[in-house]
Amino acid sequence: MSLRKLWTAVRGAANEGIETVADGQAIRILDQEMREAKKELQLCDENLTRIMAKRKLAEGKVKALQADIETYTNHAIAASEKGDDALAVECADRVAELETTLETEQSILDSFLTSEQSLKSNIAKAKGNVRRMEQQIEQVKATESVQKAQVAVSTRHMGANSKVKTALSSLDRIKEKQAQRNAELEAAEELANEESGSDLDAKLKAAGIGSNSNTAKGNDKLAQILAAKKAK
Repeated sequence: MSLRKLWTAVRGAANEGIETVADGQAIRILDQEMREAKKELQLCDENLTRIMAKRKLAEGKVKALQADIETYTNHAIAASEKGDDALAVECADRVAELETTLETEQSILDSFLTSEQSLKSNIAKAKGNVRRMEQQIEQVKATESVQKAQVAVSTRHMGANSKVKTALSSLDRIKEKQAQRNAELEAAEELANEESGSDLDAKLKAAGIGSNSNTAKGNDKLAQILAAKKAK
């Protein structure tokens, strides 16, 4: 291999290692970003809660002012109908003051309502984005785990096949050694039989020679016994 090819291979392996580390860092960075985003959303929810509380107070003030305006307007009409113009004008002045205050409080209420609606919309969008990002991160993690498992299984399978082949080769060698040992033992036994003469006896027995010597002696002895009895 040339130095250029060797350098290319080394650089490629280094780049793969760097990319693997960077990918792992990317997942951790996204996890951290998600945790920080959730904290910010929690703060947003708290701010929204405070704004909603202030909006409710503003609504209460507006409703109270509207009720007072209606009350003093009725008083002004009643006083005028009774001919008490001074009292009617005083009630009308009170109505004017209340309407000015109502205008201010209504402006505050409208501001709270606008902020509340805007926050609700933005928080809902942000939560949706966080959920989608979490789903993508979990999907990436799950895919990564599955692929790692597949690689591990594939590697083990290849290793297992290699081990099985090695084991079969070893088994064949063991069988050959055992066959060789059996042949050696049989040869040793044959040699021992030849040296002791048992091999010759076996051959004579197989040929039917000398195998009935005891029986033959018994027949000869019986013939002698019977011949002796007749002689008497």
